[in-house]
Amino acid sequence: MDWSGSDPRYAGSLRSALTARLIDQGALRSGPIVAAFRTVPRHVFVPNVPPEVAYTDDVVLMKSDPTGAAISTVSQPAVVAMMLEQAAIEPGDRVLEIGSGGYNAALMSELAGLDGSVTTLDIDPEVTERARRTLTEAGYSRVRVVRADGEFGCPESAPYDLILITVTAGDIAPAWFDQLSAAGRLVVPLRLRGQTRSIAFDKNGDHLTGRSDVLCGFVSMQGAGANYERVLRLYEDKVVLRADEDQPIDIEPLEGVLLKPQTVEWSGILLDRNETFSNLDLWLACNFPEYCVLSVKRSAVKSGLVGPALRWGGSAVVEDETLGYLSSRPGPAKHLVELGARAHGPTAPALAANLVAQVRAWDKDYGHGRGPTFTAHPRSTPADELPIGTHITTRHTQLTISWP
Repeated sequence: MDWSGSDPRYAGSLRSALTARLIDQGALRSGPIVAAFRTVPRHVFVPNVPPEVAYTDDVVLMKSDPTGAAISTVSQPAVVAMMLEQAAIEPGDRVLEIGSGGYNAALMSELAGLDGSVTTLDIDPEVTERARRTLTEAGYSRVRVVRADGEFGCPESAPYDLILITVTAGDIAPAWFDQLSAAGRLVVPLRLRGQTRSIAFDKNGDHLTGRSDVLCGFVSMQGAGANYERVLRLYEDKVVLRADEDQPIDIEPLEGVLLKPQTVEWSGILLDRNETFSNLDLWLACNFPEYCVLSVKRSAVKSGLVGPALRWGGSAVVEDETLGYLSSRPGPAKHLVELGARAHGPTAPALAANLVAQVRAWDKDYGHGRGPTFTAHPRSTPADELPIGTHITTRHTQLTISWP
């Protein structure tokens, strides 16, 4: 059923309520972005769901691949808002969006104004056709819709003051850097050791300097820029270990490792249950080259097979056919947990101790302050020209993560 013709007054009231919720939770802060959210009819861009669903703060699935994995969505409004805050689009800006859908392009068109321009690009012809149709219906026919592989950008409309990526990328494509203006900005959801952060980079001569980052989640990039995880099922489909494509980690010898004796060590470090683990996870990823992500099902926890701090994607490390991972247990108050480590394999005691030592180091120096900063240089940059920090080398990029 098509709900795009719903009562505009009713849709407007739902849109106002959603905007108010995003302001209350801090996702929306800037006046022009608030005005854009109050103006753009999101329900037009998700025509096959009721308006009540279109104006919830949630992802709307638009298309899946044959395995059931999402390949096209209309993004969660809170994430859209946070990325637009990072982008800081000004009237007159030339904008390129990679990963289309229509809604975000309409918001950016409101921000760039009549003196600016927005090009939205996607590799999927169904997505670009839907974007072109819904943008026209919503009154944003000025937005240029292009079907192309996002890895190569859209050179015919370059340079851009802003390139905003709305799919998870495992790398920064050289075309994105080349197509930015001299003072341009790139906002990209970059997967770093299993966790995705939307990082706003400013072009700074021959490299990119990060200015902000927020946790987020998007469907993965397709085409030439696709970057796949390697997956090992440690125990059927109940315990799964994931490593990024660029990590030279041999995870195959770990099969059956969870059935080996376990070492458990506790750190004495307490964390509020509502606090994010994201900076601790990234700290561990910076200090353990063999960092991976462990995902487990509830049944595996209930059986006592594993005891991770986070079930849906927690820190893990592989060393010498040994698996260690971040764990937690109830703290002295209901809202607190104590962090620790569990390990299985021939060097389990040493790995558990090393994990706990790094948890303590993070808590001492960074647990209560600002997070890391990010810098991106071309892969060919000599090592002595890179800033101090942890260097992650991908297909095209030397990404430096620095802790102040």
